[in-house]
Amino acid sequence: MKMGLLLKITVCLILLAGFSKGYDAKYRFVKESSTIARHPNARYDYIIVGGGTAGCPLAATLSQNYSVLLLERGGSPYGNMNISLLQNFHISLMDASPDSPTQPFVSTDGVINARAKVLGGGTCINAGFYTRASPEYVRKNGWDGKLVNESYPWIEKQIVQKPRVKPWQAALRDGLLDAGVHPFNGYTYDHIYGTKVGGSIFDERGFRHTAADLLQRADASNLKVLLHATVKRVVFRNRARGEKPAAVGVEFIDEKGVDRKVFVAEDSGEVIVSAGAIGSPHLLLLSGIGPRHELKRWRIPEVLDQDNVGEGMADNPMNSVYIPTKRMVEHSLIQTVGITKVGSFIEASSGFGQSSDSIKCHHGILSAEIGQLSTLPPKQRTKEAIEAFIRNKQDLPREVFKGGFILEKVVGPLSKGHLTLNSTDIRANPVVTFNYFSHPEDLRRCVSGIQMISKIARSKSVVLLTQNDDYTMQKLLNLSVVANVNLIPKHPNDTKSLAQFCRDTVLTIWHYHGGCQVGKVVDSDYRVLGVERLRIIDGSTFLASPGTNPQATVMMLGRYMGVKLLRERLGARAGV
Repeated sequence: MKMGLLLKITVCLILLAGFSKGYDAKYRFVKESSTIARHPNARYDYIIVGGGTAGCPLAATLSQNYSVLLLERGGSPYGNMNISLLQNFHISLMDASPDSPTQPFVSTDGVINARAKVLGGGTCINAGFYTRASPEYVRKNGWDGKLVNESYPWIEKQIVQKPRVKPWQAALRDGLLDAGVHPFNGYTYDHIYGTKVGGSIFDERGFRHTAADLLQRADASNLKVLLHATVKRVVFRNRARGEKPAAVGVEFIDEKGVDRKVFVAEDSGEVIVSAGAIGSPHLLLLSGIGPRHELKRWRIPEVLDQDNVGEGMADNPMNSVYIPTKRMVEHSLIQTVGITKVGSFIEASSGFGQSSDSIKCHHGILSAEIGQLSTLPPKQRTKEAIEAFIRNKQDLPREVFKGGFILEKVVGPLSKGHLTLNSTDIRANPVVTFNYFSHPEDLRRCVSGIQMISKIARSKSVVLLTQNDDYTMQKLLNLSVVANVNLIPKHPNDTKSLAQFCRDTVLTIWHYHGGCQVGKVVDSDYRVLGVERLRIIDGSTFLASPGTNPQATVMMLGRYMGVKLLRERLGARAGV
């Protein structure tokens, strides 16, 4: 067994070394942010803030015809095994090192969450599932269906794979069908009712491909990517009376802590913010665009009084049921999904304790410490409480991590929250409230989802895989309240009420969105209302989360808007 593990590690290191070598050759336009000092008078057609899920495909596309500066606050994903290897998925979420690809935060609701801080954004730290938005979602957003259907395949050909369906995922597939989630739609990217297997950005070796890989399609002569470049604010020109504010550049902190400014071309340059659902409204506020009272509170010079910045924040609530097994289950992340007609999506994951290092880490949606925190009042769910539990679980034997989870995610959602400032330092998390289950329909959908999971847990396929039919649903819910069997003390909880179970055990699946919504902060072309030469292109503009998992549509939006901008400016000469 030790020999096999050694061989596996050796192969992984060879793969990473080879990929890093390819990275060096293909990504010579990627630099540390202080290198901008060599070109102080440079002007760019586009400055893109955020090299994430939308920013990378957007930059690659625009660079085909125009000069682009892409500013990313994090580092490179390449050579980091915790990002690249599926088996290390959970470790990267708890990486607290200075070069970590994640930045944790806890919403005022008391739910532990994470933001990406790496080139490639959320595609570097997520569970890898790839599925498109529904045609109805496309229509509601007013997108050009033909261009949408050209943009998705551009992503898929480069980074999306057909997964080998793992045993836990196959059991979920069969359990969903037994529970009546018909028909079986096979392997598909399409968002249609029934049960399906979706795409994955993990390949057959368990190696992750990310939005950063899409930069391979850039014109290297037109693109410059700066890493560890933390944008503090958008810079606006001094305007005459009655003139709209216009973005002319950005101010950022380089990796040495030095403040620098970069500017767009004077006549036609644009700043595009693609910093994500937390980062984009946060940056607008610090740039002087937001509610007047909030700007005054922090003594930020007002550029535009805009009450909708930071509003409409939403995060699809996720609740999970832990299913113990009598044997180890192969590690798997999301591959199978049930798209139900009761307002929830059903997914699963398993075997998160496959490596000794993984056991010692925060496991996000599968986290034992989440169960402990669910027994505490929200104000007591502090970072210190999280860290204390992590320390205490480091000596747990691997065997206690047997089993898997069946997850339920609410469609939409209808519950909305808000984002406000916590300080004037862009590096500090803002204050985020999602108001999970404040809308009664979200709670109803959760209850329906848990009832569906109850049917699946009793299905022949799940019982056969787990070799464990000793647990009633009531017992499974009690286990799930404390997240993992034998990990933390049992606490009294009313799991007979599914509504109470939903409230007590709500987690995130990192599908938060809003804060700069279309029609409220930006127009249908993603231009910031009331301001010139500034756009926002990312998930902060969404009114609802697309499909079962949003990464496909966020990447598509980056490509879609890049092509649209090129065609509007150049017509047929754009060549895209």
